[in-house]
Amino acid sequence: MTDRIAIAGIGAVARMHAESIADIEDATVVAGSCRTESRGREFAGEYDCAWYDDTETMLDEEDVDVLTVCTPSGAHLEPTLAAAERGVDVLCEKPLEITTDRIDEMVDAAEAAGIRLGGIFNQRYNPVVRQLHEAAGEGRFDGLSVASAYVPWWRDDDYYDGAWQGTRDLDGGGALMNQSIHGIDAIQWLASAAGAGGDGVGEEDDGSGDGVNPVEEVFAYTDRRAHDDDIMEVEDTAVAVLRYRDGTLGQILGATSMYPGSLKRLQLAGRGGTAEILEDELVTWQFREERDDDPAIREEFGETDSGGGAADPMSIDYENHRRNIADFLDARADDEPYMLDASEARKAVEIIEAIYESAERGEPVRIE
Repeated sequence: MTDRIAIAGIGAVARMHAESIADIEDATVVAGSCRTESRGREFAGEYDCAWYDDTETMLDEEDVDVLTVCTPSGAHLEPTLAAAERGVDVLCEKPLEITTDRIDEMVDAAEAAGIRLGGIFNQRYNPVVRQLHEAAGEGRFDGLSVASAYVPWWRDDDYYDGAWQGTRDLDGGGALMNQSIHGIDAIQWLASAAGAGGDGVGEEDDGSGDGVNPVEEVFAYTDRRAHDDDIMEVEDTAVAVLRYRDGTLGQILGATSMYPGSLKRLQLAGRGGTAEILEDELVTWQFREERDDDPAIREEFGETDSGGGAADPMSIDYENHRRNIADFLDARADDEPYMLDASEARKAVEIIEAIYESAERGEPVRIE
């Protein structure tokens, strides 16, 4: 049976969804919605689907199994509510929404309607990130000391000028909420697998956890350093120190102010070993107890030819998106838990909210 999928919001990310869905067996895009007729008709022609200028009308007139939400970040709530009212499952781009209050409203509506609500964090489907997750879950770090994420990117003024990106109402923040949120989700997921959430090593990654954020406290500074006030309203530079619930420490760097932009990095380290990913390259994979397959792992992930999104947001490959969407559809078909259910996708936003609050107050903020 083919999953009939509609897309709310036709922009660059929607095309990534449409390309991904085209590569998934038994899935098809039947419609997309956006207010701009020229863009909508171009999209409809390119992907052989219908176009609507209104999401609710699209959901009323089309037979839809799943709605993927690709509207600006601060406009994810409304199409989700519309889908819930019609009993349609929702897979929502990152962030799930720009505040935890709005996310909780989405969750309440989904639960009341009995629909699935899942998120997109495609770095969880990156094979090299999953390799770290497996090592963390197996306890190879022998307790973490450090779990950090660095996103030293650049965006030209043209990226923000006249766009929804960089606005409080629709982006909800800047370099953290938009670009660095992938690294923030990845590092909390990895740390949680290693036991930083306080429940021991080996957290299940099927989305059926208790929703407890592994990060306990943050202290942060944010600023706008490379873009004028009339270009963006929020931060283009942020640094934060994290304390996880088991005592692990970490750092987050999130920036779109570092010309020309360089590769993102994830770092896990403990008394048992250190692992670091630079973009898609495993630059460090050293453990106190070497295993027979470690040389093969170092060779498999030993180089990358990807520039990621360091300077160009459109240079990101959609393969991990395809894996992410396919996993949601498989979980739905098999009536199984989905790794990125709403409670799990909420965690990165919760961390970012605490970072913003800490930067505003000038003091540490706990995540209860």
